[in-house]
Amino acid sequence: MVEQKEGTTIVLFSGEMDKAIAAFIIANGAAAYDHEVTIFFTFWGLNALRKDEPVKLKKGWLEKMFGRMMPRGPKKLGLSKMNYMGMGPKMIQHVLKKHNALTLPQLIELAQEQGIKLVACTMTMDLLGLQKEELLDGIEYAGVAAYLGDASQAKVNLFI
Repeated sequence: MVEQKEGTTIVLFSGEMDKAIAAFIIANGAAAYDHEVTIFFTFWGLNALRKDEPVKLKKGWLEKMFGRMMPRGPKKLGLSKMNYMGMGPKMIQHVLKKHNALTLPQLIELAQEQGIKLVACTMTMDLLGLQKEELLDGIEYAGVAAYLGDASQAKVNLFI
């Protein structure tokens, strides 16, 4: 009989840096303990997967507005508390560097290296006018049914 790995799933709904860092620390920790890990990015959590640089795409005016209003990538996310007009994230990044802790982009890279499944919610992408070309390479695209399939097999399911 083949033993199935334990599973961990995380829904990353928040687009705030501190919550995204926590999600990736938990995910990378679970992967280190040999769990099958899925992070499902929906609504504002998708901003953590956006590329830093703008991608020229044909979009309607509403999609363009969403694109301009949302943070572009993990380096641009705000904090849930103490954002201080953008100074909070810079302070957190300084503290992470001072303590030799991984930054959010580094945690994302580590997750990809460990085989953590990073899944962008296609329904939310449609709602917010995001296209695959705007998101990081090497991620998957699926709807809620795919997430629920992974979650039903997991012992740990988190919503962040």
